[in-house]
Amino acid sequence: MAGRVLYIGRAVCLRRRVASYWGDLGDRPHLAAMVSRIARVEAVPCDSAHEAAWLERNLLQRRKPPWNRSASGGQESEVWIRLTLAGLSVVHQPPAGGGARYFGPYLGGQKARDAVSGLVRVLPPGHAADQAVGAERELARARGASPDLARARGASPDLACTVTAVLDRDPAAVAAARAELARRRDAAAATLAFEFAGRVQAELEALDWITAEQKVTSARPDDFDVHGWAGGMLVRFEIRGGRLTGWTQRACPNAVSPPGDRGPAWTDFAHRAAELAALLAC
Repeated sequence: MAGRVLYIGRAVCLRRRVASYWGDLGDRPHLAAMVSRIARVEAVPCDSAHEAAWLERNLLQRRKPPWNRSASGGQESEVWIRLTLAGLSVVHQPPAGGGARYFGPYLGGQKARDAVSGLVRVLPPGHAADQAVGAERELARARGASPDLARARGASPDLACTVTAVLDRDPAAVAAARAELARRRDAAAATLAFEFAGRVQAELEALDWITAEQKVTSARPDDFDVHGWAGGMLVRFEIRGGRLTGWTQRACPNAVSPPGDRGPAWTDFAHRAAELAALLAC
């Protein structure tokens, strides 16, 4: 199996995760035979847990390592968030055409639904339009989303614009939505409504999941390569169809100026990966 990927996984602490394979594998006997075949460990530092989940999924589907129990990429579902005049919803595949706006893709159907629940809690676009009347207008007022209240706060009455900004990962919009969810969570906890506070906390964590940095899977089917060099190691990432599906690394003693410019996010990503590759090669 020389040169073949044996196993792919993700971890919060790489040192602890790698060390676990040389410890007690009593509850993971299928990995015991793999350890003797390990020649080296390669790793890529990601900018968020969501990005790490996507990278693991992409690589599992492409490489199909023999010691991964599932080659499908884990249990998280691939979903999108749909924004229409009626509000927000979670769908598994955006249809071609139509007047809706789609954001994603995201991994984790439950996380996406929790994030939508949190956004609707603080920014319910379906009840915030000027044409809302009767019960819808009163519901909007009760939830703090009526056009009158929005104007009083100096905000646009079209909260769909604010929702769009959050889902587009605008830092100010994300911070404001997080702050409002945190305020409602803390207010619930202060009145001993712990079940409701726990629900809002789950929504807050889900909002963090979908708005965190995530570049390894995109809606655009682009093909390009990204390079990074550090400490005598050159790393090349392959993005095919909008998904990071593989990488290679090799010793390269002379500093290399990576070709092309894919922006600071990719430049930093590739450079950190090269730094880690150099460290692991020592």
